[in-house]
Amino acid sequence: MSLEFDIAKRYMSSRHRYGIVSVITFISIGGVIIGTAALVVVLSVMNGFESEVRSRIVGTGSDIMISHITGDGIEDWQELMEKIRGVEGVTAVSPIIQSKCAIASRFTSDGVVVRGIIPELESEVGQIDEYLLTDGMSFETIDSTAVGIWLGVNLADILGVGLNDKVKLFSLKEAVGSLTGFVPKAMSCRIVGVFETGMYEYDASLAYVSLEAAQRLFNLDNTVTNITVKTRDFYKADEVSKKIDSVIGYRYYSRDWKVMNKNIFSWMTLEKWASFITLSLIIAVAAFNIISSLIMIVLEKRKDIGILMSLGFSGNRIRKVFIYQGITIGSLGGVIGCLLGFVLCYIQLNFKIISLPEEYYFISALPVKMQFVDFLSVAFAAFILSFIATIYPASRAANLDPVEAIRYE
Repeated sequence: MSLEFDIAKRYMSSRHRYGIVSVITFISIGGVIIGTAALVVVLSVMNGFESEVRSRIVGTGSDIMISHITGDGIEDWQELMEKIRGVEGVTAVSPIIQSKCAIASRFTSDGVVVRGIIPELESEVGQIDEYLLTDGMSFETIDSTAVGIWLGVNLADILGVGLNDKVKLFSLKEAVGSLTGFVPKAMSCRIVGVFETGMYEYDASLAYVSLEAAQRLFNLDNTVTNITVKTRDFYKADEVSKKIDSVIGYRYYSRDWKVMNKNIFSWMTLEKWASFITLSLIIAVAAFNIISSLIMIVLEKRKDIGILMSLGFSGNRIRKVFIYQGITIGSLGGVIGCLLGFVLCYIQLNFKIISLPEEYYFISALPVKMQFVDFLSVAFAAFILSFIATIYPASRAANLDPVEAIRYE
């Protein structure tokens, strides 16, 4: 341990002539603690929300989606699926048909995104089986005049329908001409399932039918619009996507979940770091307290500083004494703040102290996801701001005239 650090430690622990100095020091440490704890908690909550949103978006979609470059359907989808299954990192593949159309009940009508799937394959890629509120993963219906359909819970409410009720799908793409104008192709459906993802945008606008029913509705014969893929490592989907592009040929292209949902995740990342910068101001305020504390210590210890200089201490060594003192305050506050933030996050994660109204949010409790990089970033920010706060008072101490300092009372 250096002599400069030992002196800095003594200055911090000694009884000051002016009691206010020690009070400001404690306030400085407390400010850093509160600032770092607040940052850790807010970043962890933002991570939690991002994780929940990502889980639901991918749960109703996929890690990767393959499409035709012109937007046409994929005719050789079975052969293409076999190629994709052979790509390293791919764990499941499913064909889908996805298109917009109109849906109507006897009460009202609305727009809807219809997704045609093979239930057994789709449940391996997404999480639709977990979101279904009804038993089974089947589109079977006892009504030979209607096909089975699953509706989002909010869409069912909008249409005023429930299980076993009938609705009609209208494909505007396949409208046919008549004497009275263009008539959309219609398909009669019976509701055999209701699902709830927790995200209103999906639950109010999405419906599932069998792949064969979607092919008939959109007149696609033996064609699909997309192939969805699940990867072994969710976070390496972009790497797997590049491998898939190398085997599927020039007519097709793949997009991973980050690309498909770029806007929403870019916004969430921006919001997270905007919160980081805003809450860093709490630590910045604490840094001003550090400046005040060190300046008052310099004034109080002016004679001591003069004696040290007369004994051979250079200005640089005097500067180090006060830099060490400021860094110690910042580091101590940062470590305690991170620990406090961890404890608060751990309590919320395990005991769900803060609940959320499920009618407004898609989750029942405030989500928390702690990441080591966030703790590291917060601790580093506290350290840097504390270091910056030492520059002026440390330089002021280093530039004292030793003769004037010794004569100072």
